[in-house]
Amino acid sequence: MAYKALKAARGGMPGGRDAARMMQKMGMKVDEIPDVSEVVIRTGAKDIVIESPNVTVVTVQGQAMYQIAGGTVSESKPQPSTPIGPSDDDVRLVAEQTGKGMEASRKALVEAGGDLAKAILQLKGQTA
Repeated sequence: MAYKALKAARGGMPGGRDAARMMQKMGMKVDEIPDVSEVVIRTGAKDIVIESPNVTVVTVQGQAMYQIAGGTVSESKPQPSTPIGPSDDDVRLVAEQTGKGMEASRKALVEAGGDLAKAILQLKGQTA
C-alpha cells in the first residue's frame, strides 16, 4: 500500500500530486531506501532472507514503519553463534601490563567484554 502511495506521489500513477498532498496533510512521509541488496529477518526458529527487495519507510506521527516488497525469499536455520574469546595478543598485553598470568588475564578480558583498559584496571584493582 505504501509503495503504491510512494509511486503515486512521485508521479508514477495518475493523481500523484493529489496523493502527495493528502499524505502531507495526514503527516505521512514515504521514502524509498535505494540500493537494498537484502533484508534478513531473524527469528528463534529460522532466518528469512529477502534478496533484491523494494524497501519503503513510511513515517506517520514520528513512528517509522518499514515495508518490504518483492524480491526472492529463502529460509534457513539460524547458525549457532560460537563465542569468540579474546585474542592471544590482547591476553598477552593485559598479562604484561598487570603482571598476572595468562589465564587470569583471559578471564578478566572475557568479563570486561574485550575492553583492554577495563580488564587491566580490574586486575590492577585486585592487587591494591
